[in-house]
Amino acid sequence: MRRRLRVAAYAVCVRDGLVLLARSPGPGGVREWVLPGGGMEHGEDPYDTVVRELAEETGYRVEPTALLGVDSLRTALPARPVRRAVDHHGVRLVYEGRVTGGTLRPEVGGSTDLAAWHDLAAVPGLNRVPLVDTGLRLWRERPAAGRAGGGPEHKG
Repeated sequence: MRRRLRVAAYAVCVRDGLVLLARSPGPGGVREWVLPGGGMEHGEDPYDTVVRELAEETGYRVEPTALLGVDSLRTALPARPVRRAVDHHGVRLVYEGRVTGGTLRPEVGGSTDLAAWHDLAAVPGLNRVPLVDTGLRLWRERPAAGRAGGGPEHKG
C-alpha cells in the first residue's frame, strides 16, 4: 500500500452571524459545501496557502487572525484499476480569517464553483463535508491545544 501525506490550510471566516463557504463537487458529482482553502504547494508557508486559496476560491483578500487548530485525518483509499491502494494522511490547519477586501465571486476553472455566505444557524441543513463542522467547532471552542479530533481514527 502506498502512503501519502497531504498538508492543507483552510479559513473560518465569520461576520455578522454568517460563515463563508465554497461549493465543491463531491463523490458522484454531488455538490458539497467546504471551508475555503486547500493544499499547500511545496515550499509554501501555510499562512500564505490560506491567503492564496481564499483569493482563488472566493475573490476575497483575507487576513488570517488566529490559528484555531489542526485536524489530522487518516483514511485508506482503495485500489483502482490504474492506482494502488493508498494510506492517506491529511493534516489540515484551520485558521480564523478576516475579509479585508476583494469582491465575492466564484472560482473559475478550479476545485470549487461557488462561494457564498451562509447563516450559521442554517449550516446543519447544508450538504457539507465534515471539515465545516470541525472548523466551526474550533472557532467556537478554541481548544487550548488546538486539537480538533480524537487521534488517528478521527473521521473529521
